[in-house]
Amino acid sequence: MSFRIDPRLPLTGEVRRILAEEIGKALAHLDMARDRPEQGLHKSRKRLKSVRALLRLVRSGDETFCRTENECYRQVSALLAGPREATALIETIDRLADTFPGQSAGHGLGPARDRLVMRQHALHAGAGLDAAIKAAIAACQEGLERVDRLSLPDQPEQAADILAEGARATLRRARKALDKAASSGGAEDFHDLRKAAKTHSMHLSLLGRLWPTSIKARRKAVDKLAEQLGELHDVFVMRAMLEAGGEPLGPPGDTKLLGKLLKHSEKSLRKSCLAEAAELFGDSPRRSTKKLARKARDDLAGAPPAEELAAR
Repeated sequence: MSFRIDPRLPLTGEVRRILAEEIGKALAHLDMARDRPEQGLHKSRKRLKSVRALLRLVRSGDETFCRTENECYRQVSALLAGPREATALIETIDRLADTFPGQSAGHGLGPARDRLVMRQHALHAGAGLDAAIKAAIAACQEGLERVDRLSLPDQPEQAADILAEGARATLRRARKALDKAASSGGAEDFHDLRKAAKTHSMHLSLLGRLWPTSIKARRKAVDKLAEQLGELHDVFVMRAMLEAGGEPLGPPGDTKLLGKLLKHSEKSLRKSCLAEAAELFGDSPRRSTKKLARKARDDLAGAPPAEELAAR
């Protein structure tokens, strides 16, 4: 099956199906993380983000269920954040070396990278990771058992309004984060923009059969923005580590070049992220989703009855 809502089928059944599939995939990746934490943690967190994006999309249809389950999977993701971030910071060092090959020639970034690798190994080898994976698996298994408690209106007009409102809420969130990032430039504002962009990308996938215009180009642009915002987030995290007490990345002599390259990277990423986000989220969220609501209502209303589909 696919990560896409089929307008020919009742909304409740479709959302339950996708939730169960994504939680099941997250469980498989969590099991993989025992032996291959780098890959397993990253993939399981991506599935959990998909689950949360779907819950956000239909939240107005079952407020209590969606709010409670979203909080559950937010906590599960938080359990896995530290070990995953350890890998992301090593990737940031490597990305800086590729982006600034002339300035980073030799071993200027080597000492800091070595410390990050040691930190990653310590996190992955410690008992804490195993405990986090066990807790995450238990929470996902319990969540899988609760999927059938979700109940959404299946009437075409109500279902269309729920989907449009969910998409609109995320676009409003992105627009607000964009305005804050452009005015204050805070790390948290860019992080909020990243989360909204990733959620919107998943909504485009979920609504692929209902979105009123071609989504291929928009999805590609949103994914590119989210990736760049992720790189910017990692730069913010690493700069905070450089400024922290205890010199976790090494003494100033070992991190001088790293600090310089991080500043260059941050400046470039800030500029490109704001420009691309303005292109994607500059329009009014209400205007962007009015067509979605209308098309969804027409498509859902034109779908064959569930009994007819079952008989095929």
